[in-house]
Amino acid sequence: MSAPARRTDAAKPSQAVRSGSPHDLWQQAIRIRQEWLDHALSTQPADRPTAERCLTSIYARASRPRPRFEWVDSPDKARALTSGWPTLDQLYERIRDPRPRGTAPVASDIAMITSQLRGALSAGVAHTDPELSPVRASKTKEPWPELAPLQALDSGVPLAVVLHQGVRAALHRSLAHGYRLPVRAALADDGPVPVCWYGQQDASWIAYYDTLRRLGLAGYGPDEAEHLDGWADLARSCGWWWPGEEVCVVVDRPQVIRTEPVSGTVHDQIRLQPRGLRYRDGWQPLLSR
Repeated sequence: MSAPARRTDAAKPSQAVRSGSPHDLWQQAIRIRQEWLDHALSTQPADRPTAERCLTSIYARASRPRPRFEWVDSPDKARALTSGWPTLDQLYERIRDPRPRGTAPVASDIAMITSQLRGALSAGVAHTDPELSPVRASKTKEPWPELAPLQALDSGVPLAVVLHQGVRAALHRSLAHGYRLPVRAALADDGPVPVCWYGQQDASWIAYYDTLRRLGLAGYGPDEAEHLDGWADLARSCGWWWPGEEVCVVVDRPQVIRTEPVSGTVHDQIRLQPRGLRYRDGWQPLLSR
């Protein structure tokens, strides 16, 4: 579960970036970002065959056989099926233990191979990836300012940084802070939530590397591209999922999602309305602000 080492040099535009118009590339990126946001907020019924195919592939990369799939209509229904499964704190305790006992849980192995994938994708980016290098190459090592995108480009902020802020970070804020964390908080009333992934709401990092590839700013090896495509298909297919050793619990997509803009943000950040989420079994978590 270790993240790739973060470099301290700034995100420098390469010749591949400079050969195009940063303004035109940003306009293309906006369309791709919206495409992924639409997937993240989709209320269409899950594509179960595609989701199960993608999850079987992820299990195989973790050296596990195809699990049995248990589909549920809400994260609330998943709680009884995942009771006692490892939490994130327990996985971290295992990592810190110099002599961990037994075989690592499948969630730990999936987290590790996902981290490795993201490191490999960053290595395929044409410029220094701000995912690994969030600060300027300066004595102060201050972060780049977060401005309105066109203003940022006109002010000399590299396109690489604008893409990271406007796609990766913006979608993460909308889907993590605006969706996942409030729903997890509602689930945590009965205790810590076991480790899970978020299906359609995992779109932020997937969208980022997909955007760079489609803009011609990254090139991935065949295995990395296939692995990324599997996560992309999964994000287009289902909601949250909990990996167990023999059973994978998967949530259908919600029936209703209503969002609202977050004022004062420069990248069109959104969040769920207080009663803006309802799942197919009627579960409607009360979301705190």
